[in-house]
Amino acid sequence: MKVLFIQTGGTIDKDYPKTNAGYAFEIDEPAVSRILEKSFPGFQFEVKSLFKKDSMDMTDQDRNELMSLLSSTEYSKIVVTHGSDTMVQTAQHIGNIKGKTILFTGSYRPQRFAESDADFNIGVAVGALNVLTEGTLIAMNGKIMEPETCYKHPETGLFETK
Repeated sequence: MKVLFIQTGGTIDKDYPKTNAGYAFEIDEPAVSRILEKSFPGFQFEVKSLFKKDSMDMTDQDRNELMSLLSSTEYSKIVVTHGSDTMVQTAQHIGNIKGKTILFTGSYRPQRFAESDADFNIGVAVGALNVLTEGTLIAMNGKIMEPETCYKHPETGLFETK
């Protein structure tokens, strides 16, 4: 199996700013690279940074650029790391692309934090790639969900199905 990981930004890639007296986060290098370095993956992969944006800043132009990359890449197994606030919207915008299995995932806490869920969510997404044949799905909270029937619960923040 060969997997393409695409960074679009979001909490999974956030880090403290390198400037003094910085309180806001900045989007760092792809967290998935650090996760895979320590995970001894038994598959080939490439990591591509497309955007370093908070998902609330994603535009339809960004989504179209992502769709273009997803459609044109030779890879058929793809994980897109994305912020959770608009992950479902982006996955719905992308839709299914013939011959591609695309999993969107992210995390509630930055991968650099000790209590992060990033490693778990990446693992769930990669595991799903091993058994799914085609489609665009969300991999969050240990579940695989179709974008058309899932949402981020406004009170718990967890992804659920309708």
